[in-house]
Amino acid sequence: MKSFNKTLKENNINLLRKSVSTLQVNMGKLCNQACKHCHVEAGPKRTEMMDMNIISQILRLLKKTRSIKVIDITGGAPELNSNFKYFVRQLRKMQLHVIDRCNLTVLHEKGQEETADFLAKNHVEIIASLPCYTEQNVEKQRGKGVFVKSIKSLRSLNSLGYGKGNKNLKLNLVYNPLGAFLPPNQKNLESEYKKFLKSEFKIFFDNLFSLTNMPIKRFSHFLEKNNKLNAYMNLLYSNFNPNAAKSVMCKDLISVSWNGLIYDCDFNQMLEIPIASKFKNIFAINSFNEVTQKIATKDHCFGCTAGSGSSCGGSLI
Repeated sequence: MKSFNKTLKENNINLLRKSVSTLQVNMGKLCNQACKHCHVEAGPKRTEMMDMNIISQILRLLKKTRSIKVIDITGGAPELNSNFKYFVRQLRKMQLHVIDRCNLTVLHEKGQEETADFLAKNHVEIIASLPCYTEQNVEKQRGKGVFVKSIKSLRSLNSLGYGKGNKNLKLNLVYNPLGAFLPPNQKNLESEYKKFLKSEFKIFFDNLFSLTNMPIKRFSHFLEKNNKLNAYMNLLYSNFNPNAAKSVMCKDLISVSWNGLIYDCDFNQMLEIPIASKFKNIFAINSFNEVTQKIATKDHCFGCTAGSGSSCGGSLI
């Protein structure tokens, strides 16, 4: 298998960040779940958490970076950060579009009783994890009782107006494969999801995003344990799509970790692959526009460029 960088070169693809329109913020690795596919290795025992000092600096930089229009908040379960609501309120005051990557079950945690209502009142777009529409498959990946809680949360969000075509209350679901294979056609799968969830649970949502499992952290450990890592990497390599490579999310996105370090994407962040710049953290810059155009890539990037491509917003083509 050739390296990702060599594959780009052979296809005359030079990845450069033109401008930053999306800022992805990881508010911490604490999560109420410990999913088998999680590239963050988040869980209930993690203590890494973004503090107010980091949040305040992000807000200061955003006021100086007019190109950024979208703030994509992730974790862990970002809602478990005690400063989550403050951060969202400040972002909305700046008229920025805010996305919350919600695992759905967190809405059942103590202290989160008003979170769904808060998200709706602040017009926060929700991207929610639901790796399958059947109970058995969801619980195989995410744990016992997760499916029932997820369905209850989706019904609650629907009752607030989410998922019914209102552009201010978008509810998107995320599918990822249960094993070492590529996701199916996103459009067809979305149709299946909508039909099943409507008929069985009277649940509605706007879009389905299909994501390829990245061969890093917890999923990588799973592959190694089952002697499937090399086969999976060869699968990604053999399905390299130049058109997907030209549309990868890191071309207009940067990622900030819970401790303020800057990365090219969430995956590089988890692998601690530093950005190709002398400015490594948010306290070394005066604007996010100062972040280098160069993008650091390694072989895990085959996960974003295989088949129809994969990004935090689903298929690329």
